[in-house]
Amino acid sequence: MATKEPESVYEISIEDAKGNSLELSQYKDKVLLIVNVASKCGMTNSNYTELNELYSKYKDKGLEILAFPCNQFGDEEPGTSDQITDFVCTRFKSEFPIFNKIEVNGDNASPLYKFLKKGKWGIFGDDIQWNFAKFLVDKNGQAVERYYPTTSPITLEHDIKKLLNIS
Repeated sequence: MATKEPESVYEISIEDAKGNSLELSQYKDKVLLIVNVASKCGMTNSNYTELNELYSKYKDKGLEILAFPCNQFGDEEPGTSDQITDFVCTRFKSEFPIFNKIEVNGDNASPLYKFLKKGKWGIFGDDIQWNFAKFLVDKNGQAVERYYPTTSPITLEHDIKKLLNIS
């Protein structure tokens, strides 16, 4: 029997950094910025710095940033979940949630990323290109924008404000 495809991110379960199962439905009615992250990437400093800036500015207005460590690109996230969380929280003082390490491409890709990549993304194709690819998800749990890994998080502010209904 085929399993039913999720119709929104809210129907997907993921694991937190400790390996505990979590329902994404706990983020219902929030705007989500979902990012595959890595600690040893050339884009790590700028991305975490700008993600922190966006989070501190909009977390009380309905934005959640969900960070998913991934080691599929250049072996740039080799650590354990504890090491990754410690790095992000100590070095960058990040307050947004860091989840368990996942795969974003291939047969073992996380169900979340399989869902996110289903959109009509045109030039992107299906696969995630590198660390720090970003998906903006609306309050209905639908991916409405996809951004290249090289897209600066701070440049997403206009799109985030639009989804949060902030002028």
